[in-house]
Amino acid sequence: MQPESEVQGILIFIAKRLADAQRLEGILTQAGIEYTVEPDEYQAGIVFRTARVGAFFYVDPADKEKAASIMLEHGYVPAA
Repeated sequence: MQPESEVQGILIFIAKRLADAQRLEGILTQAGIEYTVEPDEYQAGIVFRTARVGAFFYVDPADKEKAASIMLEHGYVPAA
C-alpha cells in the first residue's frame, strides 16, 4: 500500500464492508489487474450524516475498462 499522497490511478470502487473489499481483492488479483487499496473516509446517511472508513480501490487508467468489466461480471458497480 502506498501513502495517500502517492496514490496514483483512477478510483474504481469504495468498499464499505471488509468482506466486499476482500472479495474484490481476490477478483482483481485473479484477473491480473494491479490495484491500490487505501483506507479513507466517506460520508454516509441522508439526515444524520456520519463519516465512515472504507477501502478505496484505484487502478491504472489503462486498466480501467478491463477492471470495470470484470467487476460488473461479479456484481460490483464501478465508481463513476
